[in-house]
Amino acid sequence: MKLIKFQIILVLAAIVVTTGCKKKFEDYSKNENLPLQVPPSLVLPTILNDLIVYPGGDEDKNSQFIVSNYDYYGLNEYWSGSAGLNYGSLRNVLAMESEARRLAGSDNNPYHALGLFFRAFFFVNMSEKVGDLPMTEALQGLNNTKPKYDSQKDVFKQSLLWLDSANTMLSGFLTNGFLEFSGDFYYQDQGLTSRDALVKWQKVVNSYKLRVLIELSHHTDDADLNVKQQFATIVNNPSQYPVFTGNDDNLQYVYNSTYNYYPDNPQNYGNNAGRLNIAATLLNNLSQLHDLRAMVFAEPARGLGFSDTSYQSYVGGNSGDDVSTLAALSGADKLSLYNYHHFYSSFTAEPTLILSYAEVCFCIAEGINRGWVTGDAETWYKNGTTAMFGFYGLKDGDNTVYLQKADGTGTTYTVPFSFTNYFNQPLVKYKGNNTDGLNQILLQKYLAYARNSGRQAYYQWRRTGVPTFSAGPGSGNGGVIPKRFQYPSNEISANGANLTAALQSQYGGSDDINATMWLIK
Repeated sequence: MKLIKFQIILVLAAIVVTTGCKKKFEDYSKNENLPLQVPPSLVLPTILNDLIVYPGGDEDKNSQFIVSNYDYYGLNEYWSGSAGLNYGSLRNVLAMESEARRLAGSDNNPYHALGLFFRAFFFVNMSEKVGDLPMTEALQGLNNTKPKYDSQKDVFKQSLLWLDSANTMLSGFLTNGFLEFSGDFYYQDQGLTSRDALVKWQKVVNSYKLRVLIELSHHTDDADLNVKQQFATIVNNPSQYPVFTGNDDNLQYVYNSTYNYYPDNPQNYGNNAGRLNIAATLLNNLSQLHDLRAMVFAEPARGLGFSDTSYQSYVGGNSGDDVSTLAALSGADKLSLYNYHHFYSSFTAEPTLILSYAEVCFCIAEGINRGWVTGDAETWYKNGTTAMFGFYGLKDGDNTVYLQKADGTGTTYTVPFSFTNYFNQPLVKYKGNNTDGLNQILLQKYLAYARNSGRQAYYQWRRTGVPTFSAGPGSGNGGVIPKRFQYPSNEISANGANLTAALQSQYGGSDDINATMWLIK
């Protein structure tokens, strides 16, 4: 009997020791400096930062806004490989929503409403690059490491539903009371209250939905998508579906001279100046239209023999030309460089647009032109163009233009600019709700995208062919501009079977950058 008791005591002691060691190990394995939960207000800025595409990179070259004339600082070739996707950003969105749900006790909170917008934004952004995507089964971690692909149509369809839900939730907060939120450096940093910031975000949601619906212009006969009706519902019901009504609504990243500098600034003047030109697709169109934005973006090419304020002096480099050709022309001062004063005299320049009032105007003008909704397309066309003049500080009347001479000294010119005369030019005066009028809208929309909005200008060209892009040996890919990116290379080993099925259903089995995705068929 004593033996049995002794054995029981030993077993209990072993349990105590084992349990105690396990608990002690867990205690030591915890990093007390790391929080177990991260407030949604701290996750939100990271997500907001992922919306920005800064100017000066490949997106500017792909959209034919700038060209390099010096190969050490990059060629003008398009991509030949895989896309960068936003699943990391989406994981942050889910983490933000999860913590907001825990704190609020439900999904009925502003962070979830914004999360629905972010989901739509990032999934559409990824799909525009490659086509079909894992969506329904994605972001499940170890619960599903090999998610099936959703069709591009379903990605867009679900994104539109998310945007509808976001609008409904935001409308409810603004009508019936709302929960406070913070971490929004786009609108709250302007000094807006939480409520006023949510007013702006509701406009973002519906303005962005117009962009998505315009992207679907090749599929207006698809009854599942109902593009025309969805577009008309937004335009005809501004109280239920508010959109941007002025530049004050723009979703934009504002630079300052303290820590977040505009990418082209005095610190990189020595590297960039002289080695980057404004591209012909942008600048030559501005010059042809006698558009004062030409003098905002560029310096005159004095080797051509015209005056500094003659639009003939503003000539861009062809994106399809070889870099050596561009270098020779630029060296002879026959191509326009960046406007030094505008880009290199300060650290701020203009904000970078993610979504703008001007784009909303051009979307509505395009919708009217295409017959999706009734209205005056010319008025929206003019409103969008005028909004971009205002964005760059150009006014109806005398404008001050600062240009740099060859010796490095600056010269100030007073240049008159009449909005009435501008819109009465044969090339600018709206030609009506026909193909010519549509091309005018699309050209002004392209000009409004200049150095903003990521690859939206390229996507418009891919969708419509407007404006005509320059292609040639400088473009790479055999002188052909590619239509899509390849899928990330690690997807072959991580999710090969589902990738193979997606490629077979879309592109005949080949991950071809020249293949045509469903969106533009």
